Amino acid sequence: FCPAPSVRQGPSGLPQTLLPGSSLPGPGLRCPAPGGLEWLKQKLFRLGEDWYFLMTLGVLMALVSYAMNFAIGRVVRAHQWLYQEIGDSHLLRYLSWTVYPVALISFSSGFSQSITPSSGGSGIPELKTMLAGVILEDYLDIKNFGAKVVGLSCTLATGSTLFLGKVGPFVHLSVMMAAYLGRVRTTTVGEPEVRDSGKPVYSALATLVLASITYPPGVGRFLASRLSMKQHLDSLFDNHSWVLMTWNSSPPWPEELDPQHLWWEWYHPRFTIFGTLAFFLVMKFWMLILATTIPIPAGYFMPIFILGAAIGRLFGETLSFIFPEGIVAGGITNPIMPGGYALAGAAAFSGAVTHTISTALLAFELTGQIVHALPVLMAVLAANAIAQSCQPSFYDGTIIVKKLPYLPRSSGSHRVRVEHFMNRSITTLAKDTPLQEIGVRCHQGQAQMPSGVV
Repeated sequence: FCPAPSVRQGPSGLPQTLLPGSSLPGPGLRCPAPGGLEWLKQKLFRLGEDWYFLMTLGVLMALVSYAMNFAIGRVVRAHQWLYQEIGDSHLLRYLSWTVYPVALISFSSGFSQSITPSSGGSGIPELKTMLAGVILEDYLDIKNFGAKVVGLSCTLATGSTLFLGKVGPFVHLSVMMAAYLGRVRTTTVGEPEVRDSGKPVYSALATLVLASITYPPGVGRFLASRLSMKQHLDSLFDNHSWVLMTWNSSPPWPEELDPQHLWWEWYHPRFTIFGTLAFFLVMKFWMLILATTIPIPAGYFMPIFILGAAIGRLFGETLSFIFPEGIVAGGITNPIMPGGYALAGAAAFSGAVTHTISTALLAFELTGQIVHALPVLMAVLAANAIAQSCQPSFYDGTIIVKKLPYLPRSSGSHRVRVEHFMNRSITTLAKDTPLQEIGVRCHQGQAQMPSGVV
């Protein structure tokens, strides 16, 4: 459908209005193509012009996630095959276990830092700063997207050796893609950055230390180092009590990982379940801190979530040891399920570190059931109340370390407040105040301001 024009050029050159029922002389009226496209656009996009950008964003990020998981899975399986087929020599096995992640992390650090230094870390602190209204140069540049994808893929391909995740960096990737779709016809020109050639060397040395500690026949035997990040969660959320299962028998430590009995990786005859869980918490605590100093694209939420699950699992196994028959309340025996305590511990610890309540919802979505909804919510609220009164969140701490221009929403755990540097003396001026008196008042106000404040 193309509407007929209502005006035409008259004899004098001025526009002349057509009467109803009249038509233009000449050949049949033709509808111009731009008008038809405009009509089609109005019909298709009458719900808003953002929906197709959001749909494109979802499709692209799903494809990126699938491609990354596919490539990472192939690399991890190649590493496992190499470790199993290399022979019985401890030296060769140690080299295959350590050289592989060292090479991947060195490439990840060197590649991402050579493209843009803002690709390192999780990206959540910078995103919080931008949402507060601060513009960060080159943070959403599309070249940062490629560096982040390649660097994060290499980081995750190391498995649980570095004990790092992908949640935070993938949020950064989604924001960069959304910003790029929002400025498709614009070009971002970035200034060259000064590169630090010592970063790949530090990354390699730190990865070598972490990989050596997690070597399975060595200290890694007590750290369940053969388990992947997903297998860590699957084993820790197991509802069976490991302590009760080891009372009558001692499960062997298989030469190869048994997917049907993941909890065997947490047991050692001398350490017992309590010893391995406690040792895992102590070692992974400082190892995660060391891993966060490596300048590579990596996420820190999932490692924190697993640490919280291990804390809850240790607490649940302790209760199971004290009350092997369960807790009797009202004549009803309630068995101890350590997996439920692991779920509450994961949500509470990650919520305390990030100062968020939504970790409880994440725990429910991860397990697919809300049987433990009340205890998990109570644990998350209590953990947040204590953590927020003691120190900033993990991401706020990163913002402070990087000296980003960000003002926190809550001041309970921050030492510097506005009242420490704000001039609270108010000078009032009448409408007919002479210019000379205004100058005097201004000089008096500057003299009363604290030193260092402009």
